[in-house]
Amino acid sequence: MLPAPHRMRRSADFEQTVRRGARGGRTTLVVHLTTTDLGPQGPVVGLVVSRAVGNAVVRNRVKRRLRALVRDRLGDLPADARVVVRALAPAAAASSADLASDLDGGLRTARRRAAEGTTGGRGRRAPAVTS
Repeated sequence: MLPAPHRMRRSADFEQTVRRGARGGRTTLVVHLTTTDLGPQGPVVGLVVSRAVGNAVVRNRVKRRLRALVRDRLGDLPADARVVVRALAPAAAASSADLASDLDGGLRTARRRAAEGTTGGRGRRAPAVTS
């Protein structure tokens, strides 16, 4: 279980992170990462596991596995990070090691693209963050 302060709950937060965040895609998942200027409150993470992944039992298993993997990586995320992890259909059959590898790779790519100012999708640029 993710600690309550690190859970993304509002649909507007999910939407903003997916639309404006830098993206890192892998075989089993896509990671969207953006930063906020609300001050360092600790990273906030949301998971999206659609019906394309499988039935309710499979989706819940994938969510549990992703929650555990993300929880172990909270300390490595920037304090002002907003992250959405979207599971793809192959996540249902992936091993935990494959999910962990894809999550690490997706986070690494998204962080690099966020630092470069690109979103990683369709030629759009991430909005400039002013401090």
